[in-house]
Amino acid sequence: MTPRRCILSLLGIIAAAFAAIPANAREAVLFDGTRVATIIHDTPKPLELAASLLSHDLTALSGQTPHLSTRLSDCTAVCVVIGQYDSKLARTVASEGRVELTSLKGQWERYGRVLVPTVKKPGVSYLLIAGSDMRGAIYGVVDLTREMGVSAWEWWADVTPPHTDHIAVSGDWLISKSPSVQYRGIFLNDEDWALQPWAAKTYEPETGDIGPKTYARIFELMWRLKANTLWPAMHDSTKPFYQIKGNAETARDYAIVMGTSHAEPMMRNNVREWDDRTRGDFNYVTNRAQMVDYWRQRVEQVKDFENIYSIGLRGKHDSAMEGVSTSEQARDVLTDVFRTQRDLLAKAQNKPADEVPQALTLYKEVLDIYKAGLKVPDDVTLVWPDDNYGYISQLPTLQERTRSGGSGVYYHISYWGRPHDYLWLGTTQPALIREEMQRAYQAGARKLWIVNVGDIKPAEYLTQYFLDLAFNGDFDQTPAQKLTGWMGTQFGQAAAPEITAIMTEYYALAFERRPEFMGFGQSEPITPNQPTPYTASGGDEAQRRLDRYAAITRRAEAVYAALPADRKSAFFELVLYPVRASASLNERILKLDLANLRAREGRPDANTLVTQAKQAHQRIIDDTAAYNALENGKWRGMMNMAPRRLPVFDEPAWPQWTFPANGKPVRTNGKAGRIISIAATQSPDGVWEQMPGLGSQGGSLRTRLDFVQSDHVKPLVYRFETAAQSDAWLDVIALPVHPLTPANGLHLGVRVDDQPVQVLDYETFGRSDAWKQNVLTNTAVMSLRLPQLSTGAHRLEIYAVDPGFILDRLDIVPDGAPKYYGAPYVKVTDFLNELR
Repeated sequence: MTPRRCILSLLGIIAAAFAAIPANAREAVLFDGTRVATIIHDTPKPLELAASLLSHDLTALSGQTPHLSTRLSDCTAVCVVIGQYDSKLARTVASEGRVELTSLKGQWERYGRVLVPTVKKPGVSYLLIAGSDMRGAIYGVVDLTREMGVSAWEWWADVTPPHTDHIAVSGDWLISKSPSVQYRGIFLNDEDWALQPWAAKTYEPETGDIGPKTYARIFELMWRLKANTLWPAMHDSTKPFYQIKGNAETARDYAIVMGTSHAEPMMRNNVREWDDRTRGDFNYVTNRAQMVDYWRQRVEQVKDFENIYSIGLRGKHDSAMEGVSTSEQARDVLTDVFRTQRDLLAKAQNKPADEVPQALTLYKEVLDIYKAGLKVPDDVTLVWPDDNYGYISQLPTLQERTRSGGSGVYYHISYWGRPHDYLWLGTTQPALIREEMQRAYQAGARKLWIVNVGDIKPAEYLTQYFLDLAFNGDFDQTPAQKLTGWMGTQFGQAAAPEITAIMTEYYALAFERRPEFMGFGQSEPITPNQPTPYTASGGDEAQRRLDRYAAITRRAEAVYAALPADRKSAFFELVLYPVRASASLNERILKLDLANLRAREGRPDANTLVTQAKQAHQRIIDDTAAYNALENGKWRGMMNMAPRRLPVFDEPAWPQWTFPANGKPVRTNGKAGRIISIAATQSPDGVWEQMPGLGSQGGSLRTRLDFVQSDHVKPLVYRFETAAQSDAWLDVIALPVHPLTPANGLHLGVRVDDQPVQVLDYETFGRSDAWKQNVLTNTAVMSLRLPQLSTGAHRLEIYAVDPGFILDRLDIVPDGAPKYYGAPYVKVTDFLNELR
């Protein structure tokens, strides 16, 4: 070849290469004020539904309804084309623009998107969304609607898409990343008081239950949240998922992976599907043949659907396995159960068992059985649960991380059970979700993340936050930054900082004590309400909590008043109801406690406080009725102000007192020792890392998850001063996390002045009284006696011992100091200023 021809050939190759790189900077105009883009989609049902979702959103934004078609010939201007990368539709468009899609082959839930101008039809262009698989294409549509400004909660929280005269998105080539966690989903649970009655009576009365119409709405929400896995509702108030015609088919149409909860192996709903009268006892030891047949029927029924099968065996509902009395016996039974279940799956699927997705959730007693030496097939995903209160019980060791099945997490933001339910409002501190899921992610638990969302509605933001972390694996943003962005999507950027501040305080108050826990009783067994400790210091702590709630209520009401009409329902659901309901319940309880305190002191304002408490209770009733009447009754039955009718929700007796006309109130002594409270903030040498937004003081410190103890690790050093010599206690307040893995502990070293280092052990076991107290208070407290602590300056050193330990604050409490439930009011900076 001559040099000239060689150069021309090289130029041709370069030109072809550039032509094949669709890196144009053009916009794809989907609505120009007059005409809206046509939507062309592949024929499989999930992509037809994805096209319909896009059509719905474009219609809501533009007021114009797009034409939907399966033929490229119907495109006359700008068209959105939705298909899998290897479909005829996508290949035709890709070849027109010399777009290379083979990089999507074999990828999980990814897509490429690019604007392709046509050569054959001048003025016509295609915005191609090509998925590596069905869900990849669907998520391409979801990202497009997000870019257009549509909230994931446009239906489920009435976040009305704003009307616009122009819709344009980037036409540049982009390719999405693979999800950080392969299977990401929700568990509908404890649905008895909201989701099920709402579906049965309001949304789907023709079914009278949670049926295909309701599940279609749930699946669409899951699409918008990029979740792909569902554990369906399963209480005995609800007809089993597979017994309602159309449920399974709807899941298939939405390309949703179905699973079942930790208590429901082999896709069965034992509560309503196992009949003792016809099948005998739910006991594998004594009734094996019936149980195997029961499982066989279901796996044959669902073999053509996409599932991830829970394996193993617990009791009929959420209870321990029947027929065994020790963990060792249960271990031996489970070994046979695994073999039997995997044989059933292999026969039904006509493939080796290790090619069928399976998971074992190590929940409650199953974790004890696992620790007793249970051998789980290597391809089975181990799902590590939290302790029901947001703290992951255990994560995989280095050896367990090498398993081919990987591992995952089962997490709660709603819970029914001991020591107390929290089913009413979504109150888990987002910073705790971030910390615990980062802990799981760094431990390699990335196969399956399931979050128990209860009834969905009270926990919208927390659900999305969890699923966003699962999809993106992005832990760089602080909880406040993430919340601000989300609130901006729902209510506009101008209002977002104020709403974020309101909700940050809302979560902080609930972190100190959830509204559901304010009765200071317990459930299972249910105990009566108790007086709160908030009045133990004379009432100032109770009043301070009331003032904080009153402040965010006023601020939320002000935001609500200023919002446009099309955002008021959404704000009521997502912000105003939870804020005001929490405030009202606290007001009812704390003002009654204060009234009793004032009555003992002979103060006539006790009766005024009772009246105010009664008004607070009525506000909960009124706000709940208003919630259920929103959007012309769309949510009738969805909000219940007293799930399980626990004592904390009951209307109390309203006492009244008669005070003598010449009676003199008892004067209380407010003079007492002052507490020094030091927030954990320092971070030397990279041993500790800051956890913004987490804890009782707005931040905390965590020993690094990869920390290994060393003789050369420097301590955290805090200094404080005391005004007078006194006996005192040092309370070292941590968060009630659990040891990172069985190879780790949960220790902390503490030294005061020149005293020896004392090592504190924070580990709790099972459902001990210590653990119950920890999860109800979100604290783990160890105390050291400081006899005759001298006047003046002191040095406090904190030594890291184990990874993943979270230090919240340090309280120096002189004898005679007031007793506070939460963080003391006086912080060390205030105290030092007072000394000066």
